[in-house]
Amino acid sequence: MNSTPKALTKEQPSRTVGFLLHDVARLLRKRFEQNARGFGLELTRSQWQVLAYLDKNEGIRQGGLAELLEVEPITLGRILDKLESCGLIERRHDATDRRVWRLSLTEKAGPTLATMRELGEITRAEAFADISETEREALLALLTTMRGNLSAACAMPPAEGQKTHG
Repeated sequence: MNSTPKALTKEQPSRTVGFLLHDVARLLRKRFEQNARGFGLELTRSQWQVLAYLDKNEGIRQGGLAELLEVEPITLGRILDKLESCGLIERRHDATDRRVWRLSLTEKAGPTLATMRELGEITRAEAFADISETEREALLALLTTMRGNLSAACAMPPAEGQKTHG
């Protein structure tokens, strides 16, 4: 009988949940960028991500957006500089604290966001090819549960000495 815990055995990295989720996410981003270039859009993935978050968090503080995106403020600042120079976003001083920047999308960002949504639909359709609607719903339900489980776990102290597997 093998006494080695399953978590310590050699598994193929591509078969563990973390590696597989990471790889699928990476390929979704890659395909989205390919589709974007096909539409003649030359923004980077980071720039797309900032626009998508701003679309849902209009007027957010620059520091708050950096936290949401889990990037350093200086990194976000460079991305915002580029988006501002393209005319897609505006930085506005906060009404109560002039040291704080509030971020807003410009009218010019509207068509870009519409194209992003269209590209997202195309990319998702490619990813879900040959997957039934029932399987799609089951996958989304499982991932939603996993996200909830991990969000709750992240709010707790780290587990000590527990062995888990993929």
